[in-house]
Amino acid sequence: MGVTTTVEALAPAVNGPEDANLEWHSIDWAICERNVRRLRQRIFKATRDGDLKKVRNLQKLMLRSRSNTLVSVKRVTQQSSGRKTAGIDGERALTPMARGTLATEIHRSSQPWKARPVKRVFIPKSNGKQRPLGIPVIRDRVLQARVKNALEPEWEARFEPRSYGFRPGRSCQDAISAIFWTSCGKHAKRLWVLDADLSAAFDRIDHDHLMSSLGLFPARELVRAWLTAGVIDRGRFAPTEEGTPQGGVISPLLLNVALHGLEKAAGCQYQVVRAGREPSSVSGTPVLVRYADDFVVLCHSESEVHQVRSRLEEWLKPRGLRFNEEKTKVVHLEQGFDFLGFTVRRMDSKLIIKPSAAACKRLRARLRTEVKSLQGTNAEAVLRRLVPIVRGWAAYYRAVASTTTFTSLDHYVWRLTWKWARRRHHNKPGYWVMERYFGQFHPSRRDRWVFGDRDSGAFLPKFAWTGIVRHSLVKGRASPDDSSLGEYWQNRRRRKAPPPMDKISLALAVRQRGLCPLCKQALIAGAEYEPDSPREWISWFAASKKMLHKHHFTYRRDGGTDERNNLRLVHSECHRQHHAGDGKRATSRC
Repeated sequence: MGVTTTVEALAPAVNGPEDANLEWHSIDWAICERNVRRLRQRIFKATRDGDLKKVRNLQKLMLRSRSNTLVSVKRVTQQSSGRKTAGIDGERALTPMARGTLATEIHRSSQPWKARPVKRVFIPKSNGKQRPLGIPVIRDRVLQARVKNALEPEWEARFEPRSYGFRPGRSCQDAISAIFWTSCGKHAKRLWVLDADLSAAFDRIDHDHLMSSLGLFPARELVRAWLTAGVIDRGRFAPTEEGTPQGGVISPLLLNVALHGLEKAAGCQYQVVRAGREPSSVSGTPVLVRYADDFVVLCHSESEVHQVRSRLEEWLKPRGLRFNEEKTKVVHLEQGFDFLGFTVRRMDSKLIIKPSAAACKRLRARLRTEVKSLQGTNAEAVLRRLVPIVRGWAAYYRAVASTTTFTSLDHYVWRLTWKWARRRHHNKPGYWVMERYFGQFHPSRRDRWVFGDRDSGAFLPKFAWTGIVRHSLVKGRASPDDSSLGEYWQNRRRRKAPPPMDKISLALAVRQRGLCPLCKQALIAGAEYEPDSPREWISWFAASKKMLHKHHFTYRRDGGTDERNNLRLVHSECHRQHHAGDGKRATSRC
């Protein structure tokens, strides 16, 4: 059952009478985010300096912070993709009043919190199996977000340089770029690969070893309570003696903590070639690139691969983890391997990375299923369903050699839409269907085979219209929590390729440097984490019209126009909050 815990840092005093009736739309989110960011940076710096006592004191301060509570509630109830999914208690917070009440209750509570069991749900995997997820109750999710803000910067200062999964400022593209720069070129030496996968990593993490890794973290007993809270599956309770439920806010961070040291165990070594430069791999040592529980080890010979594998097996045992024998294999780069939906293969002394055949097959099956389900609907419905898929999938794969794949997929989409149009108008000749649904919807492309809706002028973009933009690899140990790298992250965000969206939104996003002018936070995802898989990109584009609004700097009722210089691209929640106070947001003490 759940463990009851009392932590001094989790029972803050009331900050004043304003807490009793918190007005959600009166909160100045720029100030709250800045307070949390500064505390995270102080924890990061104290960890780098080795001042553990200061780290613990700052973590307690973070756990008491009212700004941390408000930001955590916002991320769980507004920005999370699972904000509409309830736990076993059926409670959600989808209105400003409910969010304000939830924040007040959590921040003012001085009673010991008893972790509630998670609700077991299943989602389909790419191999046809089902992945179990655990959905905590809304209060546990908010508390986990609070604890994560205190724990994450400490470990960001410790994590190894080539760990890219579920970390702020890092993505799948960074992992793929790290593989490319390690094995590209005619004289690359690391040509043997251990393509590894851990068996049910989230479900097998040893609790005792994980808790020993956390040390004297102020909320360690609350973390243990979440680990042992149990699972409700089809109305039946089952205890959790190992693992962390995949689906919790803090679960990815705990997995990264459990796997910290994997590079050292594999024998990876780094050296600083020149002052001010990033450390490079020592010649003759392997290179390990990890994304969550998936990782590859690039070695010089087949014998070295087997040595590394035996060392890692011994290292994983006390952590309750082991290799998935079905997915773990030893390959040569000329044979190639799949990683994170990409195929990595060396051909004619060149390393080629492109979308995997399995990923393309899944996309074609999805497109085919979607179009078949749209029989009998109009062109507007087809566009509403297919545009996010095309844009999202292209955005994920635009940093590799995808030109040929994009062209092939465009031809497949044309066949699907042509069959849809002919079926809808089976008694019309082909030239009539072409003039009705295919034409100069995008004149600048000079392409008469662009599917669109003649009534609204909307059209279906093609995969090939997304240009190939090489991803810039993040520096080895760089973290957004490092205050000394503020200029680096600002320049990186400015140089990053913007998401493929409509022309006006794209121009506004570029002009605003990817930030919402109301809350000063990133437009995409509204947080430091960006969509990190084709499915997340597709979901983001599907909800983009609801997530991002065009705000008129001068209201139309006051004579404002729809000209680009009068528009700002903002988060929908920020837009609603701005107009809730008639453009005058009150400053709330955070």
